[in-house]
Amino acid sequence: MDDAGAVPTLEVEGVHTYYGESHILRGVSLTLEPGRVVAVLGRNGSGKSTLVKSVVGWVPVREGSIKLYGESVERLPSYRVVREGAAIVPQGRRIFRSLTVAENLTIGARGTANGSGWTLDRIWELFPQLQARRRNRGDQLSGGEQSMLSIARALMTNPKLLLMDEPSEGLAPQMVELVGDVLGRIREQGLSILLAEQNLSLAMAAADEVYILSKGEIVYNDTPAALKQEPLVMRRYLGLGL
Repeated sequence: MDDAGAVPTLEVEGVHTYYGESHILRGVSLTLEPGRVVAVLGRNGSGKSTLVKSVVGWVPVREGSIKLYGESVERLPSYRVVREGAAIVPQGRRIFRSLTVAENLTIGARGTANGSGWTLDRIWELFPQLQARRRNRGDQLSGGEQSMLSIARALMTNPKLLLMDEPSEGLAPQMVELVGDVLGRIREQGLSILLAEQNLSLAMAAADEVYILSKGEIVYNDTPAALKQEPLVMRRYLGLGL
């Protein structure tokens, strides 16, 4: 896809974020182009989830700017950021456990102006196991099914930007593989994705570009292929090598 000259889906520039007086993000900058997948890697506590929460407005940004399609959103409440086209698959999934699968999907669904986009029929095609469980409550689903439901619920808002915070957390290897397959299929639809993930294999397979966070700062930025040639970087900042 040739996106030369296109306005980036997401621009994060010099962002500083705090929890109280704890300085978490320290001048973070990154760019996500339309239709691309950017993975943010790092050890636990590096600031990955804080970055996602800062973008969606769950954590206020003290300094710096965040733009969606060129429009500043860093001072907007989270519901306004969502209205501007962002959707989040939160860490821990956070589905409505007392609602059915179908109710979880339709409660926040938004159509598109031209009538295309993600619909229940398209969700059932992508997640046939959810269709089979559509009348089951959220608390009757396995962890993997809940993860699928969290992703599907975000897609039903028909976002321009999908933010994914540790979607593989707590899943068995077979389900992590399924998440990777789903990510690949979503990517084929041209949706821009910011993926914060600790599972290196999943992130490297899904991403066009990777950033590594360490102690709240970007310490590396390149393609997955380039990162594979940097065992010292992986050992120092991710604790492993390929």
